[in-house]
Amino acid sequence: MTTPVCTSAATAAAPAPRTPSHPSFTSYVMARRPVLLRTARSLTANPSDAEDLLQTALARTYVAWDRIEDHRALDGYVRRALLNTRTSQWRKRKVDEFATDELPEPEPAAAAGDPAERQALRDAMWRAIMKLPTRQRAMVVLRYYEDLSETQTAEVLGVSVGTVKSAVSRALGKLRDDPELGLVR
Repeated sequence: MTTPVCTSAATAAAPAPRTPSHPSFTSYVMARRPVLLRTARSLTANPSDAEDLLQTALARTYVAWDRIEDHRALDGYVRRALLNTRTSQWRKRKVDEFATDELPEPEPAAAAGDPAERQALRDAMWRAIMKLPTRQRAMVVLRYYEDLSETQTAEVLGVSVGTVKSAVSRALGKLRDDPELGLVR
């Protein structure tokens, strides 16, 4: 037989059921979602982004739900979470994404040309480059095939930048006048 003292001790050791003195998170979200979504939409240009933003802010609010002391200020807390989340997205976007007017990849139709014609052009170009004097050929290859700057080309060859500029200019003139390349154009 157990003593009443033991029974009350066992009852005292068991955690008391939690009765929140504030509305549940779910009921808060159900009641305030339209208002909070309008706020999120004012921070983004896209309705889908606004929904994602609100979801992230509500997830942060849910994690902090028990730590929020004044539940009358929940809208302000969520709005601050929306703003902080959006600011973080803007900062991250500056590093990760860059808006441009043109795509970095070539158009598929432009790159698709006849492979035989592309190879014929490459072959003709190399034959024309091989006709250049050794020094001019080296400068053209370093500048346009190795993609070195004029300064880097000058350093590699041990000449001045002006020498590289003038020699490359003369070499390009010879390539423009090459009859074999004129037929390919």
